Amino acid sequence: MRRSARLLIGTTLAVATAGSLAAPVYGADAARLEVLPSTAVPGGDVTVNTAACGEGGTAEGDASAVGAGRFTLAPSTHENDVIGQFRVPPSAQPGTYEIVAKCAGDGPEVRGDLEVVLESARGYVHPRGIVKTGVGGALGTDPVQTAAGVAALAVAGAGGTWLLHRRARGDGI
Repeated sequence: MRRSARLLIGTTLAVATAGSLAAPVYGADAARLEVLPSTAVPGGDVTVNTAACGEGGTAEGDASAVGAGRFTLAPSTHENDVIGQFRVPPSAQPGTYEIVAKCAGDGPEVRGDLEVVLESARGYVHPRGIVKTGVGGALGTDPVQTAAGVAALAVAGAGGTWLLHRRARGDGI
């Protein structure tokens, strides 16, 4: 029993040590694209930045996943970052979208996520589409059906008025 316990502990330590040695080491900000705000509403502005491109670098951003297209990231005064902006299209649907930036030359490609929501932190709700109440419209799209419906209502109204009038006179029904 002791031998199998030592073997199990030794194997566990060997795997843990090998796993920690094989893990890649990245700079904290250098390998990612920071998306601010990370949650946006359709029509909102989004700023992205990264330190992956180095001092004086530039990058081309791609937000076509959300429908915003390409944009440029230029050098910033903040710790050798490159920074760029794009606007989330008003037609964007809720969901999580990947934003990509490719540094100029043979620079790295970095990625970040943007979540599009219909309700912002301030409580705005941006309505979309039609309201499905189950009632339908007052007038249809076919003018013949609309005219037939109006005529049927007029005949029913006239018939009801005539019957009430006969009853009031005492003629009976």
